[in-house]
Amino acid sequence: MFQTFDSTAAPEQGPPRLAALRAALAAEGLAGFIVPRADAHQGEYVAARDERLKWLTGFTGSAGLCIVLPDVAGVFVDGRYRTQVKGQVDLAAFTPVPWPEVKPGDWIAGHLAEGLVGYDPWLHTADEIARIEAALAGRKVALRPVRNAVDAIWTDQPGPPSGRAFVHPEALAGESSAAKRARLAAGLAAAGERAAVITLPDSICWLLNIRGADVPRSPILHGFAILHDDARVTLYTDPAKIGEEVRAHLGREVTLRPPEAFVPGLRSLQGPVRVDGASAPVAVSDDLSEAGIAVSRGDDPCSLPKARKTAAEVAGMRAAHLRDGAAVVEFLCWLDAQEPESLSEIAVVEALEGFRRATNALHDISFDTIAGAGPNGAIMHYRVTRESNRQLQRDQLLLVDSGAQYLDGTTDITRTVALGDPGSEARDCYTRVLRGLIAISRLRWPKGLAGRDLDAVARYPLWVSGRDFDHGTGHGVGAFLSVHEGPQRLSRLSEVPLEAGMILSNEPGYYREGAFGIRLENLIVVGEAPALGDNRAQLAFETLTFVPFDRRMILREALSAEERDWLDGYHAEVLTRIGPRVAGPVLGWLQAACKPL
Repeated sequence: MFQTFDSTAAPEQGPPRLAALRAALAAEGLAGFIVPRADAHQGEYVAARDERLKWLTGFTGSAGLCIVLPDVAGVFVDGRYRTQVKGQVDLAAFTPVPWPEVKPGDWIAGHLAEGLVGYDPWLHTADEIARIEAALAGRKVALRPVRNAVDAIWTDQPGPPSGRAFVHPEALAGESSAAKRARLAAGLAAAGERAAVITLPDSICWLLNIRGADVPRSPILHGFAILHDDARVTLYTDPAKIGEEVRAHLGREVTLRPPEAFVPGLRSLQGPVRVDGASAPVAVSDDLSEAGIAVSRGDDPCSLPKARKTAAEVAGMRAAHLRDGAAVVEFLCWLDAQEPESLSEIAVVEALEGFRRATNALHDISFDTIAGAGPNGAIMHYRVTRESNRQLQRDQLLLVDSGAQYLDGTTDITRTVALGDPGSEARDCYTRVLRGLIAISRLRWPKGLAGRDLDAVARYPLWVSGRDFDHGTGHGVGAFLSVHEGPQRLSRLSEVPLEAGMILSNEPGYYREGAFGIRLENLIVVGEAPALGDNRAQLAFETLTFVPFDRRMILREALSAEERDWLDGYHAEVLTRIGPRVAGPVLGWLQAACKPL
């Protein structure tokens, strides 16, 4: 299996490791140190070598940081992880901090009267450091770039990843690497920039039409790249990862260099050089500035082009979702045939991966499957381990959030299903979450609006009942790349206008700690909306995911006529698209699940 169930957190190790870190800091004259979840590439998934936050605290979430001061160590987590963190860290040693409501700079200022706080400049972006320094201005507290203090005491730290790169076919990418490089280089030249530094692995893989195997779940290659204004690229990565086929694919316009040549390469550039302050390590701009090279602040040049999927990428995603939808339908049919008490969360995860493997097209899962039974469903990014594994129980809810990586696309789907009769309140909450998903699915809006302008639409059915959820309505999704892709989001924090070709998740939810969790998720792609009214330019969503919702959880009378029409139409399309891909009892189950309300 791709997924394992070993407990990777070690909260009991937190206090002695924290004591060792504080001793090391004191020896260096530091009052504190910042330990982020991030690696030098700011990716969501990090290699074992970069799991510093987990190693120190026990917290295994995909986002967060720990700020260690002499008398307190704050673990900053967002709304997705506030239940999870309390079960993973030693609360006598570490203090959970609600983030981003509480800003790191403000927290440091409130807990430290004076002293130096160290940070590794390769693990923090320029924007992040600037925000903290602004909060500390005028105080006797300052930040200082230092060698990584955790690495200094982590005696059995794993080595760097060494996954082999492979070619991503142009037929799936929809555009050659040469064409991408020429297009982006022309943009640099028009802006008067001589080069751009690219540090995000998914951007590098997209630009060069390659994929890698350096972290779990996301097919990315670790490295840095410099795109020059003449369309040449210098790629800094372990040469052992690049075989003959990939070398031939990259061609003469792409020069390979080992990672240790990156800083000298930076210092040899002619400016101005574009650096993305939101994603590049602050060390990059610091090294350029120290060498007297002009730094131009700007977005990663790959970011928006990568988000605007080509027709070939959208076609690949459609195909991947039909294949994946059939596998999930097979799973849901199987699940309905089981006695809940005979299954555990691990058994659910294993079965679902088995149905995806049976497609003979599964490259990997796109993230560790979340299978939360009963109260575990309220842990938004729950990962079952052998220690936490819960038996399913009748009259509870089961939340299953999962996805797959296929060569032609990346999937991400959540369904919450009833195990018997979970009660009227759970059905009311489910129906409100479903209404939010339907509202986003039916939406059309004027061009130029961003995710923050649409996010509230999914929340309204919950808001009017005094409920809400503590995560964005949707994240961007890559095409056989990262399942969480920027810059597009459906979130009150997102200011990036949505454009045709962008793929996002549509996943409202509701969570009651200690009781149940509900989340429903489809993937959607932005497209031009059919002309209406006075023909104003508008956009709309096309749904990519085709799997039925649990009819047992839907309060029909709570849906409007328009909502019922959408749901009946969606289920009819599920049957049309997925029906030919299944047979026997599974087809019978699907026909029943897709009947009109």
